[in-house]
Amino acid sequence: MSAIRTEKSGLLAEKPRMGISTCLLGERVRYDGGHKRDRFLTDTFGKFVDWVPVCPEVECGLPTPRESMHLEGDPENPRLVTTRTHVDMTEKMLSWAGSRLDQLKSEDLSGFIFKSNSPSSGMERVRVYDEKGMPHRTGVGLFARAFMDRFPLLPVEEEGRLHDDLIRENFIERVFCLKRYRDTMERSRSRGSLVAFHAAHKLQLMAHSQDILRQMGRVVAHAKGRPIGGVLAEYEALLMTALRKKATPGRNTNVIQHAMGYFKKELTHDEKEEMDDVLAAYRAGYVPLVVPVTLLNHYVRKYGPDYLAQQTFLAPHPVELKLRNHA
Repeated sequence: MSAIRTEKSGLLAEKPRMGISTCLLGERVRYDGGHKRDRFLTDTFGKFVDWVPVCPEVECGLPTPRESMHLEGDPENPRLVTTRTHVDMTEKMLSWAGSRLDQLKSEDLSGFIFKSNSPSSGMERVRVYDEKGMPHRTGVGLFARAFMDRFPLLPVEEEGRLHDDLIRENFIERVFCLKRYRDTMERSRSRGSLVAFHAAHKLQLMAHSQDILRQMGRVVAHAKGRPIGGVLAEYEALLMTALRKKATPGRNTNVIQHAMGYFKKELTHDEKEEMDDVLAAYRAGYVPLVVPVTLLNHYVRKYGPDYLAQQTFLAPHPVELKLRNHA
């Protein structure tokens, strides 16, 4: 079984299983017989996940190469039509999608990466042609829409949007956090496990939304006496909602300053000034987040306490991905 090492705990965990449009892995399944291999996904991110490839067109029975298709009609309920012969493939695609989603439910996916602009797999801004043949970027691919409706909490993104540093970091952070949560609950579906998970993720969640963090705290505090299944479902929904809110430099700075308060008596005057200078440079955009976090990690190793040493904020995803290295 493939595994990765989580930085803070040192414990081995199974790799997240990730759905992905097959063409992004370099498979020649596109309508023209080509592929759209994305080397970040195959060569970098791919080292830390197990891919579950999906090609809606090929898997629903269409050949490669094949006639191209596009979406027509109502953007909320479009038809999938071949561009030259005008054959309506909508029902064929939706029928296949229903059964494929049933299969994917058993794959324990931690997220999905779709192919942008695809009439089957595009997550947003897919061209939909009106009755005059004019395109409007208002659509969602048929399979992508069905997937997101079936699995609304799963992190999803398109490969094109992942070229944005902040979107990439936010997406991968959600993937690994969801995997940790589900692994924790698989080992022990208990209030104690939920309390421990929440405590370890407090600073990470604080960087995304203090309001939702407080809601999550209330769920944990009032879990006793409630059916555990309902508690965990409510907590997971809040967890993924919070993490969708991007951590800003201001919020990250507040979290680091909060953490510094745990050992303010141990720090020398020079050490406090050093962090203040680094945080000022980070807020101004001169250095990336990895700089103050590395310094904070140094102080945690030097002074403790154990509570901070277990905080996932210090390393929410594999350091090799260098997601915090952008200014």
